Amino acid sequence: MTKDEIMDHCLSYPMSYEDHPFGEGWVAMRHQGNKKIFALIFHHDNHLCVNLKCEPNRADFLRGLFEEVKPGYHMNKEHWNTLILDGNLPEQEIHDMVKHSFELTKPKSKKRQIIEG
Repeated sequence: MTKDEIMDHCLSYPMSYEDHPFGEGWVAMRHQGNKKIFALIFHHDNHLCVNLKCEPNRADFLRGLFEEVKPGYHMNKEHWNTLILDGNLPEQEIHDMVKHSFELTKPKSKKRQIIEG
């Protein structure tokens, strides 16, 4: 998967946008509603990588299942994974993990906020 492909996939989610809070070497994909990052795209050790938020038990499972899934680089290792995108990780798995991260970080609905508030 190329940088353009992962960026295009992330931007296909509703109300998402691209940001560069750490300079041009890092691309943050964010939600418009709460500005939370759901994907952070960068190069590390000559590999194209993406950091994605993940439920802790699922994160551990994915790390055991795929060699290209590591604890989050420069992130909370319990809640974030780093995916090596130029390895053998199946594209559908990458898409599933992006969707999971998007869902974990999306803004809460107003109805839910009222109930929780």
